[in-house]
Amino acid sequence: MWETLHAEILDKVREYCRLRHGPKPFLPGASRVPYAGRVFDDNEVVAAVDSVLDFWLTLGPQGDRFERELADYVGARHALLVNSGSSANLVAFAALTSRQLDRPLRPGDEVVTVAAGFPTTVAPIVQHGCVPVFVDVHLSTANAIVDRVAAAVGPKTRAVMIAHTLGNPFDVDGVLDVVRRHDLYLVEDNCDALGSLYRGRRTGTFGHLATQSFYPPHHLTMGEGGAVLTSEGRLKRVAESFRDWGRDCWCPSGKDNTCNKRFGWTLGTLPEGYDHKYVYSHLGYNLKPLDVQAAIGREQLKKVDAFTAARRANHARIRAMLAPYEEYLHLPEPTPGAEPSWFGFLATVRDGAPFTKRDIVRYLEDRHVQTRQLFAGNLLRQPAFEGVEHRVVGDLANTDKLMADAFFLGVYPGLTPAMLDYLESLLADFFADARRSPRAA
Repeated sequence: MWETLHAEILDKVREYCRLRHGPKPFLPGASRVPYAGRVFDDNEVVAAVDSVLDFWLTLGPQGDRFERELADYVGARHALLVNSGSSANLVAFAALTSRQLDRPLRPGDEVVTVAAGFPTTVAPIVQHGCVPVFVDVHLSTANAIVDRVAAAVGPKTRAVMIAHTLGNPFDVDGVLDVVRRHDLYLVEDNCDALGSLYRGRRTGTFGHLATQSFYPPHHLTMGEGGAVLTSEGRLKRVAESFRDWGRDCWCPSGKDNTCNKRFGWTLGTLPEGYDHKYVYSHLGYNLKPLDVQAAIGREQLKKVDAFTAARRANHARIRAMLAPYEEYLHLPEPTPGAEPSWFGFLATVRDGAPFTKRDIVRYLEDRHVQTRQLFAGNLLRQPAFEGVEHRVVGDLANTDKLMADAFFLGVYPGLTPAMLDYLESLLADFFADARRSPRAA
């Protein structure tokens, strides 16, 4: 009886979704052109409702399947779901501090990174007592200058933790050369780059650990959510421990005695045979998402290749719009050897242009076109980083330039031809005015 009702409920959900969430007309000048957002259909909503009806709630069978499917898609051996991309960065970095590793990171160790980016790529370094070492980025890619990465390595350097900025892979060959020559860990923040390729291989597979974000603006969404990727079994175990309260036991939720010696361990100064399910080897967290989120993520993952194609096409369209105005703007370039799955289109106002970033951003925003900054700009100028111990190698001139003069436009799959046509007409008007007058448009 319940099976029939179950099928009827899901049929009604599909009907509701098509009525409630179907396409809406775009009205130039009235409708918003978002920089990002959820792109979904009735399949995600049905998957969510089906999971809720099952009422597992905590991470369970849908999570197990999504972890396997995500790892297979990226090309890593293991994926661990967490509740956000920021948590993924925290768990990945925390894993490298585990005493279960042969050479764990310790407070005072240095980690090479960039200041032009998102704060939670760098925050775990500071939170674990390590010292971030900042290097500058290229204007054309907003990714780390590899010569600076090499110059940043000193006697205390133990790791590199950097992101593929806006979906554009960093110079993986150059960074890996530094990492291998100096026996460093590499944490690859892939949160903005799911589906990107470097020399034909997916990003997220080059580091000892990599991270993903599934927040709605990202390449797929499960609402809040993220993942840690690795192909090393020991790192997977340690990362899982930090995610799951710091426990030593690796039994899946709801299962007991996977190791077949649940009451046979002697660890620390605990009584011999203390229940392994309540032994803790790390100062951990509970950073798991819900199973309903994983159900949504599984449906989204089926669409990622189509999403990537749309992102690339939208990026190319916006580049064609702005190519006639390169006298005023630095336009983005893919890293040599890379095929980005772009997160956004980054444009930087050139010195001497007859308008400022603020002028063009306000012009677009006033006409309902969303823009965004390159995240935190220069992290060292953010209040949260005041007084944080760090080093800077060289200067951060390009980082400061991006902070002052760069913005990005959306390329996400929800942009329609009508939205892009409207954007093109706005840009044409703005730059026509800029060419007519030496003043700011």
